Amino acid sequence: MNTHAKGTALITGASTGIGAIYADRLAKRGHDLILVARNKERLASLARRLSRDTGRSVETVAADLTAAADLKRVEDILRTNADISLLVNNAGVAGVAPLLASDVDKMDEMIRLNVTALTRLTYAAVPGFVDRGGGTIINISSIVAISPEALNGVYGGTKAFVLALTHSLVHELAGKGVRVQAVLPGATATELWDNAGKPVHELPAEIVMSAEDMVDAALAGLDLGEPVTLPALANNADWERYEAARRAMSDKLSSAIPAPRYTLQQRQRLSA
Repeated sequence: MNTHAKGTALITGASTGIGAIYADRLAKRGHDLILVARNKERLASLARRLSRDTGRSVETVAADLTAAADLKRVEDILRTNADISLLVNNAGVAGVAPLLASDVDKMDEMIRLNVTALTRLTYAAVPGFVDRGGGTIINISSIVAISPEALNGVYGGTKAFVLALTHSLVHELAGKGVRVQAVLPGATATELWDNAGKPVHELPAEIVMSAEDMVDAALAGLDLGEPVTLPALANNADWERYEAARRAMSDKLSSAIPAPRYTLQQRQRLSA
């Protein structure tokens, strides 16, 4: 256990699963904690255990991040508490049903939590991190960010947003002392699957990682300086090739004239 204080980590979705494990691991690394989640009783129980086991200061904030007033309370904490050095944007919900079987109101709620709340909390934290010359943001995305066909399209879209935002922040904040990491878990044994309508026991066991192993791998990736960590990907060279191809194509996506194949199509149509 590391008893040297490293500032305070604010973790959303912290009462159970991935968020609770981040709380445990970061407390053992020397962080004090601010734990944010809807379930007040679970938060209190986790806070008592972590405070007892690690000796760190643990505060709790019962908040529903889809509610504007609750979200603003957490934003205000991030803006005003100069001890905060790390933000884990973990709160989120998933969807497994296709578009035709989905409730659009539930999809809207998903966007408000997975995208809007994460964005507002990031905007609340980053200016202070820059002013203080240091800080870390960990954004929990998903493999559906790059494999949207796997599950519900809105869910994949929200997680692609998280990955894109992280890429942009890594670029924008370079040289300002702020680290940003996106974590792309595959199937992970948490309540998220039950809440999405597909219990985790229905998934093939060989593709499901324990939440403990997932978080430990993600933190190892953070220690390695990875801006994007895929805990299940055996060969990181696969990701590096994917990224290299994406970046190489980026230089070819804007031009004053359409691509030749489209101008040829237009000429053929006019001559027909």
